[in-house]
Amino acid sequence: MAKKFEYEKGKMVPVPSHSIIPERDVDKSPILECSHLGIQFGGLKAVDDLNLTVGRTEIAGLIGPNGAGKTTVFNLLTKVYQPTMGTILLDGQDTSGKTTVQINRMGIARTFQNIRLFGNLSVEDNVKIGLHNQEAYSMFTGILRLPKYWKQERTAHERAMELLSIFDMQDLAGHKAGSLPYGAQRRLEIVRALATNPSLLLLDEPAAGMNPSETAELMENIVKIRDTFQIAILLIEHDMNLVMGICEGICVLNFGQIIAKGTAEEIQANPAVIEAYLGKKKEG
Repeated sequence: MAKKFEYEKGKMVPVPSHSIIPERDVDKSPILECSHLGIQFGGLKAVDDLNLTVGRTEIAGLIGPNGAGKTTVFNLLTKVYQPTMGTILLDGQDTSGKTTVQINRMGIARTFQNIRLFGNLSVEDNVKIGLHNQEAYSMFTGILRLPKYWKQERTAHERAMELLSIFDMQDLAGHKAGSLPYGAQRRLEIVRALATNPSLLLLDEPAAGMNPSETAELMENIVKIRDTFQIAILLIEHDMNLVMGICEGICVLNFGQIIAKGTAEEIQANPAVIEAYLGKKKEG
């Protein structure tokens, strides 16, 4: 029988931007503030007038039917797409005109619906790739293998092993990433994202392909990551047990527009959300 994971979520309170964030975060500025965010492809508004606030240590959810625009929102936040309207503030800084690399350095890391690991590289090397923005030696130092290079390599090895230990994966450090079971590859992708030292972690369907036991373990680890690193996590997920179990604030998207915001209890009881997922009841 699959184990069930439960934890006590933070109380949500209103903030001046007409959003709610965990009470523990009210004395700190939000890590993410999106105002009137949108993007248009030709005549199609893929995301329209999206307003979203995420507290500094909040576990937040972005849900909605297939095709609602959820991954497009992630692509806007990470500058895969440049918004055609609205603003994104990350830790109070406007991200307009930034590149994907610059956004990562500013503090956003993400995983993808489809796993994007370097399958022929070792588990440890995949994590080290995530540490690239913290390297402090020059190309010249690296080519000649000067003492500073070896010092950085030792530091990177220690950090990679420390991060892998979050998921008890340190013993797999030498294995090829592509040889890992599906669930372990999912976990490795999260570890690699954490290696970039984010303040906001975006998880795109992290439970996809997992069985109930693996999903319960993932829920536990997401909370562990938030508590250990004191970061915010925004996730897209179709597994409603996961979303309702750990997400504190939930935003529901349909046809590119927000149709509801609130706690798990409020979202579950919202008629617009029920209609978006189940369709409108026929009268008579």
